[in-house]
Amino acid sequence: MAYHHQPRNPGFLDLPPEMRDPQHSRFAVLPVPYDETSSWKKGSDKGPEAIIDASAIVEWYDIQTNAEPCRRGITTLPPIEWKGSPKELADHVEAAMDAIFDREQIPILLGGEHSVSVGAIRAAARRVKGLSVLQIDAHGDTREEYEGSTYSHACVMAWAKEWCQIVQVGIRAIDASEAETMSRDRVFFAHDIVQNPDTSWMDRAIDLLSDDVYITIDLDAFDPSLIPATGTPEPGGLSWSDVDRFLNRVVAKRRVAAFDVVELLPMPGHHASAFAAAKLIYRLISLIVAREPT
Repeated sequence: MAYHHQPRNPGFLDLPPEMRDPQHSRFAVLPVPYDETSSWKKGSDKGPEAIIDASAIVEWYDIQTNAEPCRRGITTLPPIEWKGSPKELADHVEAAMDAIFDREQIPILLGGEHSVSVGAIRAAARRVKGLSVLQIDAHGDTREEYEGSTYSHACVMAWAKEWCQIVQVGIRAIDASEAETMSRDRVFFAHDIVQNPDTSWMDRAIDLLSDDVYITIDLDAFDPSLIPATGTPEPGGLSWSDVDRFLNRVVAKRRVAAFDVVELLPMPGHHASAFAAAKLIYRLISLIVAREPT
């Protein structure tokens, strides 16, 4: 059964024009509906649109921060439509990120497959001195090459390591070659998180991050019982509470320069996955706004 999308709103959260004015918004959402290198199920190119559609149902009021952070302004940019190589896509994304940084906005990238993050991380690393990258993901994504491409979704963190220190959280599936090259002291495996009530790992992970952080969240980091609509679901994943508590601590202690959420693959009957992705984005926006001076 095919997934059919009915367009229903002009952007993330379906905000009124004055709250999505591109000249006065604190955040800029950049959809990148790209799915050319995914290795199993295809369809993540429909993810950004599904997230934006589901976001219309997200309540503006955030209970934990006692605020409506969308009032700081969230503009949604036209999607980057690209069917060519992921290497060229990275250049297009980098240019779009530069324009967002020039407006002094916080970029929010919506994938698409994880390869869309390469250009975004490259732009952020060039613009923000001493940037580190926090990856929340089921997969290591540190292969030097996969299926003939060095820009594959499985290579995104290999590129990130070229430009930044990285910290990886929720990992539970890697290739043997990755096991040999990973910095184990900077990897927090899912089984160590979900099987242990001790949350001290969160502070250890944050201590490894620099003051300014790019956060990349692959939705398969979550257990598929919570978000089944991904291209490569891995059992034994993180809970909503795991990620929410961790992001609370990260944002309290570090500045978020930009973030992305990738790898939603919309499926009939699994609209909760798109809603959870939209809610996650808004929770992170809420935490960032709460940290900033009013």
